Amino acid sequence: MPPTPEPAPTLKQLLAFYLEAGVDCALVDEPINRLEEPDRAPAPAAAQPSATPGPLRPPPAPTPSVPRSEISVSPDAAIATAREAARTAPTLEALRALLENFDGCALKQTATKLVFADGNPAARVMFVGEAPGRDEDIEGLPFVGRSGKLLDRMIAAIGLDRSKAYIANVIPWRPPGNRTPTPQETQICLPFIQRQIELVDPDVLVTLGNPSTQALLSTREGIMRTRGKWFDYDTGTRSIRAIATFHPAYLLRSPSYKKMTWLDLRAIAKALQGANA
Repeated sequence: MPPTPEPAPTLKQLLAFYLEAGVDCALVDEPINRLEEPDRAPAPAAAQPSATPGPLRPPPAPTPSVPRSEISVSPDAAIATAREAARTAPTLEALRALLENFDGCALKQTATKLVFADGNPAARVMFVGEAPGRDEDIEGLPFVGRSGKLLDRMIAAIGLDRSKAYIANVIPWRPPGNRTPTPQETQICLPFIQRQIELVDPDVLVTLGNPSTQALLSTREGIMRTRGKWFDYDTGTRSIRAIATFHPAYLLRSPSYKKMTWLDLRAIAKALQGANA
């Protein structure tokens, strides 16, 4: 007996699937029917003989206008520019202004807003994730969606809130469709978050998830091996205690790891108490 074919998904089910996959915006206003045959080009009109033929010269080739957003900069040049710009920022306000005017990262052209930071710049603990998501891109603040609500509960577990913590991301612009940032994009943005950490100068630095841990703590090991371990983060002028834990978005998908995260949070609270003694 042949198997019964599965019913075709409804439009609502398809939209829910695409939204879950991160496809939440259209690239063009009108849908494109790629199965439609293109219209045939009209036949060229017969050439009329010229009364006084002259020398034929080819018309000059038109110079295409290139939008600023499509002007590419070599990754090495963009990284060097980012390093030099970040080094010159004397304050967090100046660093934010530099990022607003920085054109070396293509993610800026597709993002809605710059997602710089949230919380208290004088906080003793700083949390750093990977990149903004859809909600963060809309509001211009890090960790404001579902993962942000979980991060708030994590911060509350050590007796703090956003007014006593500082929150940022390695990448300050949302990648299209929530895709993973490329290594080049990470390297271009890295000098800015490094300068941000130096200016905040926390007692404890917490990296959330594997990408931010590998980028900031110079390790190639996975988060399962690095979480809960203490590192020394060197700003050039001071060594900051750093620890990695799971990203809240990962905990939403894998809640069984919340117990490990609770152990990490207890270690963070103990370190803050020791630094305050």
